[in-house]
Amino acid sequence: MIKRLLVVFIAVLAFQSHAQEGVASPYSFYGIGSLKFKGTVENRSMGGLSIFTDSIHVNLRNPASYVGPNLKLYNDESRPVKFAIGGSYSSIGLKSNSGSDRANTTTFDYFALNIPLGDFGLGFGLLPYTSVGYKLEASNSDGKISNRYRGEGGVNKAFIGFGYKINDDLSLGVDASYNFGNIQNSAIAFVYGGDGELVQYQSREDNRSDLSGLNINFGVSYKTMLNEKLQLSSGFTYAPKSTLSSNNTRSFSTIVINSLTGQEFVINTVDADLEGDGLKSTDLTLPSRVSFGAGVGQPKKWFIGTEFTFQNTSKFSNPIFSVTNAKFVNASTMAIGGFYIPDYDSFSKYWKRVTYRAGLHFDHTGLEINNEAIKEFGMSFGLGLPIGGFFSNGNIGLEFGKRGTTNQNLIQENFINLQFSLSLNDRWFQKRKYD
Repeated sequence: MIKRLLVVFIAVLAFQSHAQEGVASPYSFYGIGSLKFKGTVENRSMGGLSIFTDSIHVNLRNPASYVGPNLKLYNDESRPVKFAIGGSYSSIGLKSNSGSDRANTTTFDYFALNIPLGDFGLGFGLLPYTSVGYKLEASNSDGKISNRYRGEGGVNKAFIGFGYKINDDLSLGVDASYNFGNIQNSAIAFVYGGDGELVQYQSREDNRSDLSGLNINFGVSYKTMLNEKLQLSSGFTYAPKSTLSSNNTRSFSTIVINSLTGQEFVINTVDADLEGDGLKSTDLTLPSRVSFGAGVGQPKKWFIGTEFTFQNTSKFSNPIFSVTNAKFVNASTMAIGGFYIPDYDSFSKYWKRVTYRAGLHFDHTGLEINNEAIKEFGMSFGLGLPIGGFFSNGNIGLEFGKRGTTNQNLIQENFINLQFSLSLNDRWFQKRKYD
């Protein structure tokens, strides 16, 4: 296990050192950025479905999954310690009525550990919560740049949670998360002289918000056999409304822009008096979220299900930053997906032991711009590849989809996401037996 953990930590460092911004989306301009999917590659490969739980995969969305039935391989005495890490690569095509562009990002997605404690289970980990990454330009009637906007940063989530097994069918759980991070953005309004050339000095506004806060998430998982072969799996989660504290700074700089390279040189800077405006320290409201779903399948063979998520996004507020042409409305997601394993116990045919996954998801993101709802659709596929012993596996996921629209002079994103993860299992606790 130590060697495996060493490989994992090296992988984490590699992701962090080579990662670009976690997202390249103009829609991350709004709120505190684009919401990152809280789930594993296994979940994402099934359209985001998270209601299926077992004893060998980490489930980040429902803390009730931290417990489960003991394995027969372990003489029904315990469950394995579960360790998961994942990352992804995204290629995004940006299209508007006036042109198109392309961006690529590589991100670290999650790190989690789940430890069995009898009828209890402990889970903890780290993952991104939101991500900001955009570079936008607007043009005037002469086709020249009138404004330039840039943003980066995001909010991360460190969590710890407990699950309790009431019986082999029903379990409950709760996790607490500490959210932290910062968001930085800048805006330049370009000024031209009578000859149509840029004047020597331009003005730039820079903003930074350092964010922190706590939130909790409750979960229920219920599984039961409908007959000798069919099993019902269902799940429910609820995260109540919470608050993020934001410490804000704002400054105005006089800059000179190199006409050849676009590089910006600061001449002088003046800090804004946010304290006097009552905006130095503000609170952001994070809306409540509820999800539920159910599905049927044959254990160790196949599963299909659907899940619905609703988020009270209309209650989101950010006093430091407001946009007149955009508003938040309630968000919703519908996910449909499942998996198939040809022969779980096959020892001669490797590909019969592979888990094949697929799914769809339909999202109302909760963002409305120029009275146009921003929606998202995605189609995903994945493979769970057995590696080593103790039911460990590597996972590959591929997702195609689009977000947004070209209506109302907006931007449509066509994305391809490639995800990788390791799901490692080992036995740390074993009853000693004496003759």
